[in-house]
Amino acid sequence: MAASPDGRRLAFLTESISERLEKAEEFEIYSLDLTTRSSNQPHQITHNEAIEQDIHWSNDSRHVFFQVDYGSVEGKYSDTQTRLYWADADTGETQRWAAGFAGQVAHYTVAPDGGVIAAARVGTEVQVYAQARPAAAFTAEPGSAGTYEQVASSAHSPRVAFIHSALGKPAEVYLAESADKLAAARPLTSFNKIFLERDLPQGKPYRWTADDGTTIEGMLMYPPGKFDARNLPMFVFLHGGPNEGWGNSFEADWYVWDRLAATQGWLVFEPNYRGSVGYGDKFLRDMVPEIVSRPGKDILEGVDALVKDGIADPDHLAVGGYSYGGYMTNWLITQTTRFKAAVTGAGAVENVANWGNDDLTIDDANNLGGRPWEAHARYDSEAAIFQIDKVRTPTHIVTGADDVRVAVLENYLLDHALRSLKIPSTLLIFPGEGHELDQDPWHGKIKVREELKWLKKYGGISGMTTVP
Repeated sequence: MAASPDGRRLAFLTESISERLEKAEEFEIYSLDLTTRSSNQPHQITHNEAIEQDIHWSNDSRHVFFQVDYGSVEGKYSDTQTRLYWADADTGETQRWAAGFAGQVAHYTVAPDGGVIAAARVGTEVQVYAQARPAAAFTAEPGSAGTYEQVASSAHSPRVAFIHSALGKPAEVYLAESADKLAAARPLTSFNKIFLERDLPQGKPYRWTADDGTTIEGMLMYPPGKFDARNLPMFVFLHGGPNEGWGNSFEADWYVWDRLAATQGWLVFEPNYRGSVGYGDKFLRDMVPEIVSRPGKDILEGVDALVKDGIADPDHLAVGGYSYGGYMTNWLITQTTRFKAAVTGAGAVENVANWGNDDLTIDDANNLGGRPWEAHARYDSEAAIFQIDKVRTPTHIVTGADDVRVAVLENYLLDHALRSLKIPSTLLIFPGEGHELDQDPWHGKIKVREELKWLKKYGGISGMTTVP
């Protein structure tokens, strides 16, 4: 909910009673007049096939800002990178902000002058942009390389607060005197200074060409002290979403543990395959309806390029990811036997039960070109389970027992199939946890500990030598 600045109206978002994304029309924006004491019916502002999120009022209390990354404001349901809109609270007329921007508008705040200040992604960089009105230019503000997040403005001051990080710079909160003075911002926190006292992994972007001529980009994270070394054992780390992206940022948790893997001796390869954000809406949609096979080609072609360039050791490769990254891992181990170890989490292995059980039903159908009876051949062809007999890779599996995004049954199915094929596997289930593993902090620690142990056991990197 959001109250208008003049205090006269309340805007709110509706969602499905079942908390499942089954019908786009269940997700809309409404307003309620607060000036009358009598019973008042909410006024529906939006009417579209989009899943609205993150609402804020404009400073003049006339429009409601919102973002969309599931569905479409303009027409039939279709995913895009995260977009920014506003709607007239009386007429419902909707306009898109940053309409000509090719990247993702990741986060925004309403500026004192009535415009917006946004953190937006292009490629591996998330920078700050400003726009005065919908028809004006969406302009990058001068700042530092890396990733800006959670940009916040003041109603009565030009000051801007934000979180910033980069590959070698842990995240902290900063304050700038204005949006055009980001580079001179001063830090307000020093929570993560301990990282600067350590020998951290270093990284850089890496690019290769896919079989259809498309340029694909990703990140390389090197073991400490081995930046730009060659012939390194390589762990292919896959992001979730799939509408996410690796970039020039600093994270270290149970979901993004690339630095922990790098400190164990792995070169970590993080591909931004088809479906990733920051490369245009066409690039994101190119995975539809080949939801794993097209991104899978991008990833394996990236591995081939790194081996050909002498960067990765072809005899010591591993793969892993969580959520869609787990889904993708499950697919890749059916496509090649070159990976010596796999660590997968909360990933589907088939599409029919996954469509029926998860909370993103309408999006699953969009990505696969229809519901199971409308696109049954693709539901099979894009599923790992029907090619599982090709797997030779020892696989560690992790999930939350109460996951409703990817049902725990998908993980039982994968583990059972691998055991029936006598492929080494283990299944780690955290009781009481959903998809986010946010109920007990020890669960995240245990997850990564066991994944690193599995990579060490089957990846065979002990005693490896690298070429400087």
